[in-house]
Amino acid sequence: MPTTDVIELILDDHRRFEELFRGLRDRTSDRAKLLDELAHVLVGHAEAEESEVYSALRRYKGVDDHEVEHGAEEHAEGHVALLELMEVEDTDSDDWDEKLEELVKAINHHVDEEERTILNDARDNVADERRAELGTKFVSVRDERVKAGCGSIDHVRELVAQTKHRID
Repeated sequence: MPTTDVIELILDDHRRFEELFRGLRDRTSDRAKLLDELAHVLVGHAEAEESEVYSALRRYKGVDDHEVEHGAEEHAEGHVALLELMEVEDTDSDDWDEKLEELVKAINHHVDEEERTILNDARDNVADERRAELGTKFVSVRDERVKAGCGSIDHVRELVAQTKHRID
């Protein structure tokens, strides 16, 4: 039976990002298709975390508000790196590979920090039932955003424009 624990669901998405990065590094793969999939999952994930998970976790004393805000800042940085990669047309170019590595670095940094801080704090301080509720909301919003095309280049451009203040 699939889990509804928000922590496990977020971790599952993190492993999916890693899998997609491996495919994107492979020059024999359909990089454009994989990038489209990554863009949708990555943006849907970030939007669901910010709207459903981060906002709820700020209410818990054992969860560091600064780390939650920092996680949102790192989402903005990831969106910038994603957009820069999406704007490179030639998926076989060195520029594309360089932009991919910048995206991988940004996302891996965020994932590492989020897993060590926010998710560990949530595991220790948020009841199982509440984590299940948050997981249901997280998946619903993430999947809704993916179906709505949240990974389109136009939407990513909008996100970058809206969140520039977080990383400036």
